[in-house]
Amino acid sequence: MAEALEPPFDRPDRGFNDLPGWTWVGTYGGYYLQADRLAEFDHGFFTRQWQGRGPEELACALSAGITVHRPRQIHSADVLPASEAREEPWPEADGLVSDRAGQSLWVCGADCTPVLIADPATGRVGACHAGWRGVAGRILPAALTLMEKAGSRRADLLVALGPAVSGASYQVQRPVSLEVAQSLRPEGGDADAALEELRACGALLEDPDPAHDRLDIRAAARAQLIHAGVDPTRIEVCPLCTVTEFSLFHSWRRDRIKAVQWSAIVAQG
Repeated sequence: MAEALEPPFDRPDRGFNDLPGWTWVGTYGGYYLQADRLAEFDHGFFTRQWQGRGPEELACALSAGITVHRPRQIHSADVLPASEAREEPWPEADGLVSDRAGQSLWVCGADCTPVLIADPATGRVGACHAGWRGVAGRILPAALTLMEKAGSRRADLLVALGPAVSGASYQVQRPVSLEVAQSLRPEGGDADAALEELRACGALLEDPDPAHDRLDIRAAARAQLIHAGVDPTRIEVCPLCTVTEFSLFHSWRRDRIKAVQWSAIVAQG
């Protein structure tokens, strides 16, 4: 049903196709982005080109005969088994982990990081909506723990962090940076040391206002995954920024309009 194609975006000179580790896939309904690292799994990071179409319709672009599972996102760190998110009213959570084959797990966002997790050894998958509150609340370690309890090993996992707001475009107050920094090492520690670790991993950038920082939430999420036991060579981070790439993505920080793009992955086992 799908094949790799050249996306017909309005600025071909911008290098949208020059994304090492990522591939645009074209279907009858549009284009979506895939992480090459997760190529064994049906998955996709959709763009604003798919506006107005929900997971039930988008699922057809990924695979036939799959069930749709999604939470009602509340910027939490809660992760549920996918079978608990099968129909309306959708349960409140921001992450799902598969518990049987053929489940498609969906999360949406308009600046927060969509995170897709795959276990090639078991076919199990996870999907999380990771904004700063989710990362500060350790949503990704929570998803890993749920997968581990079901039989996955952290060393086997593959992770893709999709398009999200970049650090240069994301100004936050210093208390937000501190909450995110302290989530990397939940055992505690000195606040200045935590901020320095966030800076060292590339997640904390300088802001002209000393009371604020620029926060790269994807870099923070990646650091959290590494601390939680995921091999850094098995993590792929998309470089596209939802704020600056207007033709590709909705952005709450840019537009202040409630509109999202969806991301999903399909379980094999």
